[in-house]
Amino acid sequence: MHPAQDDDLQVDEETALLSPPERKPTRTPTPLPKLQIFILLLMQLAEPITSQCIYPFINQLVSELDITGGDEKKVGYYAGLIESLFFATEAMFIMQWSRISDRVGRKPVLLTGVGGLCISMILFGLSKTFTALVLSRCLVGMLNGNIGVIKSMMADLTDSTNIAQGFAFMPVMWSIGGTVGPLIGGQLAKPHDRWPTLFPGAFWQYYPYFLPCAASALLSAVIFIVAAAFLRETVPKKSLKKTVRFSGVGEQPEPSSDVPLRALLTRPVLWSVANYAALAFLEIAYRAIQPLFFSTPVELGGLGLPPSTIGIILGSFGILDGIFQALFLARFIRWWGQKRVFQLGMSMFIPLYLLFPILNTLARGSGMSPLVWALIILHLLMLVVVDMSYGCCFMFVTSAAPSRKSLGATNGIAQLAASIVRAIGPAGSTSLFALSLNHNWLGGYGVYVIFTLISCAVMLVGLPLPRNSWQNDSDD
Repeated sequence: MHPAQDDDLQVDEETALLSPPERKPTRTPTPLPKLQIFILLLMQLAEPITSQCIYPFINQLVSELDITGGDEKKVGYYAGLIESLFFATEAMFIMQWSRISDRVGRKPVLLTGVGGLCISMILFGLSKTFTALVLSRCLVGMLNGNIGVIKSMMADLTDSTNIAQGFAFMPVMWSIGGTVGPLIGGQLAKPHDRWPTLFPGAFWQYYPYFLPCAASALLSAVIFIVAAAFLRETVPKKSLKKTVRFSGVGEQPEPSSDVPLRALLTRPVLWSVANYAALAFLEIAYRAIQPLFFSTPVELGGLGLPPSTIGIILGSFGILDGIFQALFLARFIRWWGQKRVFQLGMSMFIPLYLLFPILNTLARGSGMSPLVWALIILHLLMLVVVDMSYGCCFMFVTSAAPSRKSLGATNGIAQLAASIVRAIGPAGSTSLFALSLNHNWLGGYGVYVIFTLISCAVMLVGLPLPRNSWQNDSDD
């Protein structure tokens, strides 16, 4: 592919993806296909809601099911394992789903993923054993290859003039899901205890966490129906016919999903994927530690907050993050460039992890004082800056694709790497949290020192990235 040399050159499949301009662009951005992007973002919304609605109560659920044998210090091990299983099974199937989307189309794969989310959450809410919890999380990971396919479809729906605007909406939807999910989990858990007149039956006593799971499943079902009715396929029918045919008759099939994996592993792809994986690892580790830290008693290194308060805190972050990303992400990228915005977000992990022991030390001395709440708010503000890195990463990965026909496979590689580290992150971070308490590493704060050092080290991974998107000169 060859980058456009002037403003009059038509942008099509022969144009380099996200090619950085040599001078300030003067072309008017192409209007976004609002309905299609809205439906696509709705499908993305289902994943953070279903994954994060369990965070406010997962530690309490593990404790109540007597999985730990009464040892509260072991709750972190099992909670982190449950959170990791989704990403572990997703890593096993994400590449296949992404390549299938290049063959049969994006829409069937997306519908399969949303349907899997719905079924899994119903099963999770009805689970009364550790094995049942494990199987329900594995099922949703196996069926869900959506996030990589959503990125590919977003690139299909946009061009070089409006792709930054399109990708800027993706962190917003994750933030909205990060708001709605914890609020559902925190506010709807144990409905029999909170609203005994509305939920009087024995069912709600025996399944105290079914209501938040059912609510998130219902939302996924509604999104499934809307997408099935109104979402249009973006992979051209001609391309679909050529890729599913075992042998072409009279013409050579175009390379797409059948491009060898080695051909996709170019330098831009590898560096983009490495940075995406580093970001995903640190972020998912933080997300796993955060509710565990909030729920753990103060004397054991946390803040001792109830699930309802945890849900409000996490939900407040989602509102703040969504507004910020929608209003400022595209502007910051335009002003500073993708690399600087990405590195700014990554640098926030260092103070984020260091604030955990400070919060606990203050809570031990003076309880949940105004200073502690002020630092919690500071925590959320820094996490908003972190989330800007995701929009930049999505654009780096998309621009690194060898061709538009290999978008699905390239995003599949990126999501595979992210799923692998996200499978390691929750179990690893919560296990280190438990080990730090059990063995009194650095006064019980050893886990935060370890992740602070990791955060410093991964800053080096972003150095080879270009200021904006990759300059891709290969032909389609």
